[in-house]
Amino acid sequence: MNIEQFVAQSEGEWRSMRSGHSLAFQQFEDVLSEITIKKIDKDHPDLNKIINSLSSDKSQIIAPFKMEWCAESDWEPDDPNEVSSGSCIIIPIKETDNSGKLFRSVGYAESESAESSYQFLSDGTFTLTTSYEQSIAEERIWFVSENVRCRSSVLKTSAGSGILQTSFASEVRRVST
Repeated sequence: MNIEQFVAQSEGEWRSMRSGHSLAFQQFEDVLSEITIKKIDKDHPDLNKIINSLSSDKSQIIAPFKMEWCAESDWEPDDPNEVSSGSCIIIPIKETDNSGKLFRSVGYAESESAESSYQFLSDGTFTLTTSYEQSIAEERIWFVSENVRCRSSVLKTSAGSGILQTSFASEVRRVST
């Protein structure tokens, strides 16, 4: 697996069921999400804003994409029916055939732009490590079949000494009939 194959296989509309365990709050959370992943052109206006701020070699950009989500959680403190949504531009920069950097306009664990390191394991599992100001996120995504993928994450303290949250998601592609 390489980044081009991973993005191509990830494109589409996904229905996600995620279970999270917040160790800090000793709470479980169930989240249902609709996720859309679309490749974007290298001349996309939102992409150019991010590219101009990158310190990496821009010629290495491979398969940029946009991810949009809409999620319902059973752990919203004020309104359990509250829906959170958002989007981000993701820019992979290939360093080797199976590793590189990933730039996100909005991060996974904190609402700020983020730079991650990615790697593919020998079984095709995509691993992603992101250091934020307050935490470190480690994610894994793997395909069970063409239309089913799984995702797990561990959120650690910024020093890496404690685990704040864990989650597991199964995601099913919406297929047109």
